Amino acid sequence: MFKFLKGVVGGSGTGLKDLPYNIGDPYPSAWGSWTHFRGTSKDDGSPVSIFSLSGSNAQDGHLAAGRNGVKRLRTVRHPNILSFLHSTEAETIDGSASKVTIYIVTEPVMPLSEKIKELGLEGTQRDEYYAWGLHQVAKAVSFLNNDCKLVHGNVCLASVVVTPTLDWKLHAFDVLSEFDGSNEATSGQMLQYAWLIGSQYKPMELVKSDWAAIRKSPAWAIDSWGLGCLIYELFSGLKLGKTEELRNTASIPKSLLPDYQRLLSSMPSRRLNTSKLIENSEYFQNKLVDTIHFMEILSLKDSVEKDTFFRKLPILAEQLPRQIVLKKLLPLLASSLEFGSAAAPALTALLKMGSWLSTEEFSAKVLPTIVKLFASNDRAIRTGLLQHIDQFGESLSSQMVDEQVYPHIATGFSDTSAFLRELTLKSMLVLAPKLSQRTISGSLLKHLSKLQVDEEPAIRTNTTILLGNIASYLNDGTRKRVLINAFTVRALRDTFSPARGAGIMALCATSGYYDSAEIATRILPNVVVLTIDPDSDVRLKSFQAVDQFLQILKQNNEKEISGDTAAGGLNIPSLPGNASLLGWAMSSLTLKGKPSEHSSSAPVSSNAPLGTTSSDSISVENAQTTAPVRVSSSFDLTEQHATESPTSTDGWGEVENGIHDEDETEKDGWDELEPLDEPKPSPALANIQAAQKRPVSQPVSQTKPPILSGSRSARPAKEDDDLWGSIAAPAPRTVSKPLNVKSSAPVDDDDPWAAIAAPAPSTRAKPLSAGRGRGSKAAAPKLGAQRINRTSSSGM
Repeated sequence: MFKFLKGVVGGSGTGLKDLPYNIGDPYPSAWGSWTHFRGTSKDDGSPVSIFSLSGSNAQDGHLAAGRNGVKRLRTVRHPNILSFLHSTEAETIDGSASKVTIYIVTEPVMPLSEKIKELGLEGTQRDEYYAWGLHQVAKAVSFLNNDCKLVHGNVCLASVVVTPTLDWKLHAFDVLSEFDGSNEATSGQMLQYAWLIGSQYKPMELVKSDWAAIRKSPAWAIDSWGLGCLIYELFSGLKLGKTEELRNTASIPKSLLPDYQRLLSSMPSRRLNTSKLIENSEYFQNKLVDTIHFMEILSLKDSVEKDTFFRKLPILAEQLPRQIVLKKLLPLLASSLEFGSAAAPALTALLKMGSWLSTEEFSAKVLPTIVKLFASNDRAIRTGLLQHIDQFGESLSSQMVDEQVYPHIATGFSDTSAFLRELTLKSMLVLAPKLSQRTISGSLLKHLSKLQVDEEPAIRTNTTILLGNIASYLNDGTRKRVLINAFTVRALRDTFSPARGAGIMALCATSGYYDSAEIATRILPNVVVLTIDPDSDVRLKSFQAVDQFLQILKQNNEKEISGDTAAGGLNIPSLPGNASLLGWAMSSLTLKGKPSEHSSSAPVSSNAPLGTTSSDSISVENAQTTAPVRVSSSFDLTEQHATESPTSTDGWGEVENGIHDEDETEKDGWDELEPLDEPKPSPALANIQAAQKRPVSQPVSQTKPPILSGSRSARPAKEDDDLWGSIAAPAPRTVSKPLNVKSSAPVDDDDPWAAIAAPAPSTRAKPLSAGRGRGSKAAAPKLGAQRINRTSSSGM
């Protein structure tokens, strides 16, 4: 039975017993005498790789070389060199025999030979990926040779591993040593552990152990030869058996062949420097290498280059190897967006690449970045997120939406950009089902209340449509308070005809939430008047709605008659013709015209209802010339008062869950709802317009009070009725003379109201003589209740 060493023999750990990692299954291959295991962290379960090397005693040559590899790997850092995490050395004793084992823990990697089999790339995609991998290995070798003056000594297929992001990294530093080229006269061994290198990988000078020649050679000579061996093994798919096999170039790409031959030059001084290989080789100039290289130096690019690159990236990504795109490009793109170096068009490419992932991978790799982007102040980023929210909205959890996403999206409801407000509104169609009741009642409905009176007609219309769609996510109390008031008091009275149509459709789509009393007293009275709407589409929808609601009332009545106590408006199936009403979707309505033009789409009709009493005010339709933006339809929308609900006011009322009961200023805005009043012209202009609309000849009113003198003599009779009808005494039976209360004859001739302000007198001769100056005496009475002295005109 194994026993673990109590103390540390070497390395950075405290023995295998205290190794904070779990050792898993081994890979079938590894470099030299090492064994490569899969592993996980005991702390968070994150994946790692664990390399182990065993020896019979502490003085074993393999162990000495392994300790050299641990030391070098710990101290040499480069993006293309395997990242060191932890190491330890342990001794196990089994009877009289002991065994020492070195453990190295690194980032999770896989042997290159195994990854190539797993990917199974062919043709152009294989060559592009190999070019990218060789480019990375060449950079690592160049760093060691040119910058650190180190010699790796055994660059080959086994010394390269691949990360989860498909990056190639160099490891196996057991032979690594300094290049001692300054002392050419020394004939001693430069590579202490050169005996570990297979003879097939050794250049001729190393086979002969000609250390003097090696010292006279460039620092990259040995590793350039090794890189040539790696290229041969990579493209041939075979492990190099002997040096002579390197002459078989049939599998080497033609664009790489000249460089391959220079790497394997028989003269060390003429071998190609790996740095020159990276800069000049035609083989490395392909779409994949260029794309990844651009992403890695993205922070150095200007905004124009970034914008051009990211606009082409979605199409380019389809042409690159899918696995490399998902495992390499996608993480780079997500990171650049998260830290602000990428432009807004990169979001489109991110979502397109993310659509190739499974649901679980999308939630793990893409969704965290998207959630962080919602906090961005970049309006272009926010717009892109809202435009594509249907692509990732379903993947967001309810908690994520309620706590992290919605607070940032809600700022768009009050944005100065109408386009952003509309996108924010439409996004709620996806996010509202994931919001809590507290957020809906306490925040969302407040914003929707304001958007229903937005200056943009498309936004008002879409707000109504959204309310109809999210009605099922509201609680019963909120539905009772909100829906009818929002659809009737605001939507049905909107000057924009599509908004009125949307209000009718929303009522029909939510008909199952209203009882008979609400339908009869609050819905039908508001819908019926739209059957004479100037817009034919609104009229058609209103007739359909009336039929539907009447059918619901009939069904409820039949249930009451049959003794069904559960009769009511709830859960009543819609009429067959209403199926299309439930299928409406949100769409931009800005094509109807500019905000300042939308309200004029409803023409003014002269066929206004005439069955009004004398106390009715003048219709707002007559104000067309002074307020074209608020022109109403043929009937006066502002004069339609919704029937009061026994439990609600004209607005939306208090939030019934009690969230904002304590603070009156925190209401959602629907309890303060007032009908949209049409702007009225000045009194003088209104009088003229009213008179112009009134027929010249009218029957004499039996309750008409006397006309007052002075400036009030020009007021229309209908307005006089409004002002004085409740206090004036009965008018005298003869009303011809009071109509001639004028100061002079010329005023009578120019008076535009002489024929239309009041009925014509029965005798026309005498009133025309009012110019004798006696009309001034008739102005003495101040109220119509006083008797007029008729003897003053007897001389006439």
